[in-house]
Amino acid sequence: MNVTRRTVLRGAGSLGALSALIMAGVLKPTAAYAAEWNKAAFEAKDTAGALKGLGAATTADSKDLMLKVPDIAENGAVVPVDVVSKIPNTSSIAILVEKNPQPLCAEFDFANGAVAEVSARLKMGQTSLVKAIAKADGKFYTAQKEVKVTVGGCGG
Repeated sequence: MNVTRRTVLRGAGSLGALSALIMAGVLKPTAAYAAEWNKAAFEAKDTAGALKGLGAATTADSKDLMLKVPDIAENGAVVPVDVVSKIPNTSSIAILVEKNPQPLCAEFDFANGAVAEVSARLKMGQTSLVKAIAKADGKFYTAQKEVKVTVGGCGG
């Protein structure tokens, strides 16, 4: 028996088993949808509204939350942002750009024991503060840094 035939037969067998599990109701493809998104926070037009939507009424500065962004972004359409939280039990990290039309750019949730590190490329319309908000044990921590933008990326 050649390798190609074995591969096809193995794939057909797997597909048949998967189909049987779906038809029996054991597997439900609709259960794979993404989690609900925080509409109020993402549609907020100012930083205070975004923080309220996140539930972060009060935040504290933390040296254990590290935000890495460039001092000057030559192109506001692609600004690299890296956030690392060394705060124990970090359950989420959000990234906000204060002067964007909608400040909340990203929110990441972490399961128990996950390493709280994120990397993103954001659009910035103008020079602004970039804020990282980490949630750990029900408390919110923040780190921020100003990024100067020389070529705009998201007007508004």
